[in-house]
Amino acid sequence: MTMTRTLFSSGHDQFRASVRRFVETELVPHHAAWEAAKIVPRDIWRRAGEMGMLCCNLPEAYGGAGADWLYNVVVIEELARAGMSGPGFMVHSEMVAPYILAWGTEETKRHWLPRMARGEAIGAIAITEPGAGSDAKNIRLRARRDGDHYVLDGQKVYISNGQNADLVVTASRTDPEAGARGISLIVVPTDTPGFRRGRNLDKIGLKAQDTSELFYADVRVPVANRLGDENRGFAMMMTKLAQERLTQAIRSVTVAERAIRWTVDYTRERKAFDHTIADFQNTQFVLAALDAEVTGVRVFVDWCIARFMAGDLDPVDAAKVKLLATDLHCKTVDQCLQFFGGYGYMEEYPIARAYVDARITRIAGGAAEVMKQIIGRDLFTREDRW
Repeated sequence: MTMTRTLFSSGHDQFRASVRRFVETELVPHHAAWEAAKIVPRDIWRRAGEMGMLCCNLPEAYGGAGADWLYNVVVIEELARAGMSGPGFMVHSEMVAPYILAWGTEETKRHWLPRMARGEAIGAIAITEPGAGSDAKNIRLRARRDGDHYVLDGQKVYISNGQNADLVVTASRTDPEAGARGISLIVVPTDTPGFRRGRNLDKIGLKAQDTSELFYADVRVPVANRLGDENRGFAMMMTKLAQERLTQAIRSVTVAERAIRWTVDYTRERKAFDHTIADFQNTQFVLAALDAEVTGVRVFVDWCIARFMAGDLDPVDAAKVKLLATDLHCKTVDQCLQFFGGYGYMEEYPIARAYVDARITRIAGGAAEVMKQIIGRDLFTREDRW
């Protein structure tokens, strides 16, 4: 990519250099072992916290650096650039911490956020259930009020950071009759009696990221652990989804850029029929078209980052950027892998790992079909756009 990005200051650039060194020295050499173990050691979280890579934009009062969100973007991009899909920092910093900061009680914020920033406490968010994925209003895990406590019973599945987590923001049904208007978000410490982790699930990609079933059996937590008002959880999730979807788009476009770079480097060296693969017109045409598309999506992603920083990223634009970036992510790694031939099927090559890691992006954070539904609903209901 040849475009000059204008979002970042010299301070961001210096931070990027430090993060890149950390990633290349502390993460890259060990990632294959973590993929075999299906988990990243907790010590890595603490070291990332010492580096200031976790929850960068938390206020200093809650243990953060008080930095702007672009520092978070730097971390997302540098992990993606190096193919580091194992550390679940994105869930921790971009999903769990924002919910607690926005709606936690002062006691909840002061208890959890400094520890999350230091990497001493790892966060997860539990929304998905066996019967409730993209359609979160069908959540069945029940939180029954009992005096000044809630009693939680139910099951969650596909929960990132589920094995490592010390706290789980749990989407719970507090009004059985109210549909989407009967859901609350409750912080559940994982050492609470009745909480149990299930299997660390086997996945086709993201193998180093622990992903779990979670079980709740008479789990009692104080009402003060609820985030925001009772039965407002679904609305709260809707307000934070734009950030989650933008975060995924940032990661996807970065991986697509890197896949093109890996392929250019490989095809310059690999020979076939007395020529390098880069000499063939097909190679140049395919990569040129991909590079043009990725540049276009990068411009849109950076525009959305600027809108988010200004506090006015529209949920429809977030759906659009997530849909475009993740579709292009999958297309790019697929077409780039083809130029590697049989080597592209070997896990030792980054393009192979990127290929299997890519597929979840069109599902997680809202399936591509849901993004189209959001965009389509807006398209057919807004008259002012024309």
